[in-house]
Amino acid sequence: MNQERKIEVEEVTEAAKPPKARVDDAPREGFERKRDYLAGFLAQKPQEELPTDPGGDLYEAVIDALKEIYDPEIPVNIYDLGLIYDVQIGADNHAKVLMTLTTPHCPVAESMPGEVELRVGSVPGIGHAEVELVWDPPWDPQKMSDEAKLELGML
Repeated sequence: MNQERKIEVEEVTEAAKPPKARVDDAPREGFERKRDYLAGFLAQKPQEELPTDPGGDLYEAVIDALKEIYDPEIPVNIYDLGLIYDVQIGADNHAKVLMTLTTPHCPVAESMPGEVELRVGSVPGIGHAEVELVWDPPWDPQKMSDEAKLELGML
């Protein structure tokens, strides 16, 4: 029962290249191009950016004003420190700032909100500024920007 198998070997110097597919070779009958779902999106005109929206001139001027206020105990501005939770500017250019402090027992707990209100209210174009001090959610070091963490040696 000794069956011998033979394997045929053919030596080839070069294989023939397969033909390249061409667009003209594709069948055209019954072909319907699929709807381009991005066409409507791309045709939309960009919405006009209001100066009071994030990224707008007035909004950024308020943020710049907040970055000029420093915590007296920590050499970092209150915006990068993560004490500013929200800035909203209404249609009448009324600015509302939602902020916290590092702790309720902070020595500037009474004066800091007033300073923020004065600085934001002095930004050209702001009609009135209001500051709301909140304790929930409580501030923690994770709210700091990377720049602030780097300044304090936490990175």
